[in-house]
Amino acid sequence: MARNKKILVPEAREGLDQLKGRIMKAKGYDVNMTEPDNVKFEIAEEQGIPLKKGYNGQLTSKQAGKIGGTIGGNMVKEMIKIAQEQIMRK
Repeated sequence: MARNKKILVPEAREGLDQLKGRIMKAKGYDVNMTEPDNVKFEIAEEQGIPLKKGYNGQLTSKQAGKIGGTIGGNMVKEMIKIAQEQIMRK
């Protein structure tokens, strides 16, 4: 799966990758903090999805969603938690 989604603030990529690594590690995944994006391969294997490096056009939308949804869903939950904590402090 290529990185074809662009983030609004490209300078935030490093911070988002660190957040992804920290969250997925807390969820029990084996995360290489220098390449946290590779956690998707562990998730795919866990769910029986044939994800490989490079082109994965054979995957269905449902399969791709199971991989990305696991990662993105956990990231969104954590960002909401962080925002709520910041609001409570003010």
